[in-house]
Amino acid sequence: MLRDAVRSWWVEPRAPNPPARVWRDWALVAVVVPAAVVECVLRDDLTWRVASLVVALALVPTLLWRRTRPLAATVLAFGTVAVADLVALALGVYWEGLGTNAFVLLLPYALFRWGSGREATLGLIVIWIPALLSAFDPIPVTDLIFGFVVLLLPAAVGASVRYQDNARLRGMDQVKLRERGQLARELHDTVAHHVSAIAVRAQAGRVVASSDPNAALDALLLIEQEASRTLAEMRSIVGALRQGEEPDLAPQRGVADIARLTQTGGDRPQIDVELSGDLTGLRPSLDAALYRLAQESITNAIRHARQATRVRVTVRGEGDCVRLTVGDDGDAGPFDPRSSPGYGIIGMAERSKLLGGTLDAGPNPNRGWTVEAVLPRGGGS
Repeated sequence: MLRDAVRSWWVEPRAPNPPARVWRDWALVAVVVPAAVVECVLRDDLTWRVASLVVALALVPTLLWRRTRPLAATVLAFGTVAVADLVALALGVYWEGLGTNAFVLLLPYALFRWGSGREATLGLIVIWIPALLSAFDPIPVTDLIFGFVVLLLPAAVGASVRYQDNARLRGMDQVKLRERGQLARELHDTVAHHVSAIAVRAQAGRVVASSDPNAALDALLLIEQEASRTLAEMRSIVGALRQGEEPDLAPQRGVADIARLTQTGGDRPQIDVELSGDLTGLRPSLDAALYRLAQESITNAIRHARQATRVRVTVRGEGDCVRLTVGDDGDAGPFDPRSSPGYGIIGMAERSKLLGGTLDAGPNPNRGWTVEAVLPRGGGS
């Protein structure tokens, strides 16, 4: 359980859509800069007056980048403070800087609110360096403990806000999924009703075509009307399922397009594609699924197979099924399987199951990783 929690936190991606610099950030900078100058002029107990002001002004730009570059801003701010503390310790001087520097407490909040799990972990290490160095200063232990709490509190608040936002997004996704499921059932029921009517009219028209041509023409007219209503219903419900997204007018990719995935460029592993057997006449859903499964498997191999030199993709038609195999010769990462705990493999397995097939993924006995999907030509039940 603990290992899974650590793994989940380490691979946690950045929070989506962090706001860039807004007017409040510029207003904060406009307040902090003169405040630092005024404090530097009015305080008589500053050890290094000019250096303290320079440090404060050097840290101000981190306020503008704390959401989009949270780790860089944190390292710059707390790294600068740590260097100043080390210099003071080396010279035997007690240096505490300006009180205006308290604005850096916004950085731990931004780090845990917007940064990835890896960035937050590394940033927390950097944050603790000045805190640990302060233990060498001649200050009471209670003040030292209070300083540690003050540093951790913004990070805890940022993590809490992030968790609440993620919970809200998950709740919204659940509502959308339920609504989409309902719309999908309505689409099925509507299309089934109209298509049944079309089939009945077509059979009736065929029966009376030789004896009563006019009746056959009437049947064709009714079939046209039913088909038009079916198309209108499908457009209406599919439009709702798109939730305002623009339709993708590009042709659907299929098995024939898998060879395009070999164009990786750079120093990425070489990708070999082999197509064999009977791959003609595949259902559009099966054709598209094979391409998507190959694309996802290749992407996972490129991202997560360390020191991989080759990725081999094989698609083979085998009578009543099609077999897709994607293997690499790399080493699994510390938290593999394949992009843990993302939903890549889960999504591929679900797609295969919906088409009536199976998907197996796992490490090879010696080296590398293999994904194998077997999909029936006729589809699932």
